[in-house]
Amino acid sequence: MAKFPEADARLFKNIFVDKKTKRKIRANPLKVIAGKIKGRGKGGSIKLRPKRKK
Repeated sequence: MAKFPEADARLFKNIFVDKKTKRKIRANPLKVIAGKIKGRGKGGSIKLRPKRKK
């Protein structure tokens, strides 16, 4: 994990991972919940999850 809040925000804020292709996407959480953001892979999956903090 990051040692200071600025780095933590840069690494984890507004970043989601496509469950199908495992690609990272930076997007507004409200748009992700509404289903307006699609994955970059073939077919454009709307199944996204927040990036995990280790």
